[in-house]
Amino acid sequence: MKTLSESRCFGGTQGVYSHTSQVTGCDMTFGLFLPPEAENEAVPLVWYLSGLTCTHENAMVKAGAQKWAAQEGLALVFPDTSPRGEGVPDDENYALGQGAGFYVNATEAPWSTNFRMWDYITEDLPRVLFSAFPLDESRQSIMGHSMGGHGALTVAMSFPGRFRSVSAFAPITHPTASDWGRKQLTAYLGTDESKWAPHDSVLLMRKRGFDGPILIDQGASDQFLDALKPEALAEAMMARRQQGILRMQPGYDHSYFFVSTFMEDHIQFHAEALYD
Repeated sequence: MKTLSESRCFGGTQGVYSHTSQVTGCDMTFGLFLPPEAENEAVPLVWYLSGLTCTHENAMVKAGAQKWAAQEGLALVFPDTSPRGEGVPDDENYALGQGAGFYVNATEAPWSTNFRMWDYITEDLPRVLFSAFPLDESRQSIMGHSMGGHGALTVAMSFPGRFRSVSAFAPITHPTASDWGRKQLTAYLGTDESKWAPHDSVLLMRKRGFDGPILIDQGASDQFLDALKPEALAEAMMARRQQGILRMQPGYDHSYFFVSTFMEDHIQFHAEALYD
């Protein structure tokens, strides 16, 4: 692992690091914020999965999360959204290829060699984090935005007991039935739609739900609202009687102005679960 930068931030440290990933077959970069308490003890960790076109840097710089995390004594990790570099396949469409990993393990050419973001987020990066930094593996939560909200929800529901809470900003909730999903799932996983189901939060909610609280914020003026399908997730949560809150926020769109507005609520939501 290489340290690319470390900066003092709200009494803690905002670092940027890179490491060679055997899973993705390339160097991966991530941001990690450690609160002041990390100087003396292992601290809880909140994962933040970003959306389409983003790198590790977008949320790290724009979301304003560090201030609230420092107040609550929480670490934040900001992974990249896909493998990158020379020889890594890409596509001219922003919603496929580099910057658009969709948090799945691709099985189809040319993506299958590098695009294994499911294993990267759930196995590879955790090994790096918990071996190199003062983080409490028994206290984790996860959140994300858009494509990253899709990833946060599907990962959380697929690993019972790993995460104490999950939240999302404008998540892609039902990709198997969405323009933001069907093309990408076909490209990465093939045409057999049964292989798509483990990566659809609506289908997972219907099948198993989440063993903890959920918080979803969705902008009512989101320009991508029809593709995100929050109503499908709300219906699935109600049918399952899932512990959770889904809030429609009038006037808000899909941007980081929206995310940063409600970030304090999400950090406090995770802090309550992690320090319970």
